[in-house]
Order: sequence, then structure tokens, then C-alpha cells
Amino acid sequence: MTVLSYLGAIGAAQREAMEADERVIIFGEDVEANVYGTTGGKSRAEKGDFLTLFGSDRIRNTPISEEVMVGTAAGAAMTGLRPIVDLSYSSFLYMAMDQFVNQVAKNRYMFGGQASLPVVFRSAMFYGLNTGAHHSDRPYPMFMNVPGLKIIAPASPTDAKGLLRTAIDTDDPVICFEACPLWGMKEEVPDEEFHIPLGKARTVRGGSDATLVAISGAVPLAAQAAEVLEAEGVSVEVIDPRTLVPMDTDAILESVTRTGRLVIADPAHRTCSAAAEISAIVAEEAFSALKAPIIRVTTPDMQIPFSPSLEAQLYPSKDSIIEALRRVTG
Repeated sequence: MTVLSYLGAIGAAQREAMEADERVIIFGEDVEANVYGTTGGKSRAEKGDFLTLFGSDRIRNTPISEEVMVGTAAGAAMTGLRPIVDLSYSSFLYMAMDQFVNQVAKNRYMFGGQASLPVVFRSAMFYGLNTGAHHSDRPYPMFMNVPGLKIIAPASPTDAKGLLRTAIDTDDPVICFEACPLWGMKEEVPDEEFHIPLGKARTVRGGSDATLVAISGAVPLAAQAAEVLEAEGVSVEVIDPRTLVPMDTDAILESVTRTGRLVIADPAHRTCSAAAEISAIVAEEAFSALKAPIIRVTTPDMQIPFSPSLEAQLYPSKDSIIEALRRVTG
């Protein structure tokens, strides 16, 4: 076991995959210079630098053109490579929506299964860092609505490494949404190669009085809120779906059936969010088990202000999650 940060775990998964399979390549914004700490040391002179280890044929900077990056990755994947594309800001994924929706997501179907697209798109959600309306999006719900894409949202270094390794080995396109508030998180991560299956939720902590489903950056806050409720005599089960498509609905339904109460913490905007989808599934499949209304703790449907004090009020927080839990269990 080695203590790794969230970004360090991503780097470890990428290095491991590139060492295991020469078809794995990386390209994207500033990957040669290791700007975000996922492609080597702090400088090219440090041991482990990807450009030194794998050469410019397998790791390459690209122009800042999301449409070109996504389209190039689709073509490379269909002709036998396994690209990992660093798209940096999630807010700029919209620039490549045509390629995502009409090429990446549809080509396997359009070619009757004769073509596969083993490609991973990594994208960072820079919310909570006072980067303003144009840089603070959490757009994973939009991509959940596109058949043909798999979506992961790891919330710990261990999950980041294990899910990314699985994504790289998958023959379908995967988008990995990484919450920047989690970048500094550190924990012991297994040194050996391991894979976490897509579509398998993680039970962060067990409980019997309420189910708390938390997504991405809301997971640590949910765990903290559950600890506060435990001190009040309320047992809260915290579930991290980890994979949004496919989603482990069985784990969520089993938990809600036992506890009878559901709170969902989701950093995305409220309308058509992952929280809304989970709410609908539980309402359809486990309505008779509910002892209280489902509560969603989300970001309101408004633009993200630049002001730090205003922005901090928008996203799910430990306090807002605690308030929701008290409402369903009170």
C-alpha cells in the first residue's frame, strides 16, 4: 500500500495501463508538462515522467480544441488504439457535443457492432474554486442522457485508480468526471494492479435508519453528516454509486427498502440531475417502502457566481445534508 492523492492515483492508473498495453496513449491539454500532476513528476527531470518513459509517440499535447480532441480519439480508438484524453475543464465539453453524441456514442451501433471505441475522456469539474460561471460546471447529468456512453465519478483515490483502470480496459467510451475539491484527498492505495467493476456501488458506511446516496464531491460531506447523525442516535447508510452509467440501482433499492428513507446529495443542478434520476427510480421501484418523502440536496438552477461567499452557499454542504437527514428521520 502507498499513500496517494486523488491525482496521484489517476497518474498511477495511467502509468500502469501504459506499461501493460502499448496501444494505450495519452493526449490532451498540457499532458507533456504534467501540469495537473497525472503524467509524471513535478518536472520532466524527475523519475516517472511519462514523456521520458513512453516517448512523444504515446503522450502528446494537443491544441485547445475540444472537438478536435474528441474526434481524433474516436478515430484512433476505432483503428486499434486505446486513447486516454485529458480534456481539462468540464465546462468546455460542450464544444465537442457533436463528436460525443453523434460519433463517440453512436458509432458502435451504427457499424452494427463491428467497431469498438475503447477510449476514456477525463474531465475535471472545477467547482467551488471561485472560477466563475464559465468554469464551474458539473455536466455529468447531460451525458447520462446520451445512450452509448459510460460515466464514472470516483470520489476517493482508491476508486479513482480502480475505476480508471477498468475504464481503460473497457471497449466502450467512458467519461471520467473528477471533482477538483477531491484532488487533495489522500489515502492508502494498493500498489498492485486492481480493477473496480463499472456499475458497482460502494457502501461508505452501513446504517439502518436512512439511506444517503452521495455523488462525486458530495461523498466526503455525506460521510461527515452521517457521523453527526450517529452522535444523535440516527444510523445513516451512505452509498456512493461511483458509476453513474451503468448505475447500481440494486444497491440503492436494497438500502432504501431496509431504511425506508432516502436523501440524495448531488453537486449538479437540480433539474434532470443524477439525484432526480435516482429519485424517480426509487419512487417507481420502492415507493411502498418509503416512510418519508425523498429529499434531494443539490445545486439550485442558477449560474455560479464568482463571489466566494455566494458560491459557497450553492453546493451541497455538510450542514445542508444534516438538515435533510433530520427532516426525513425526525
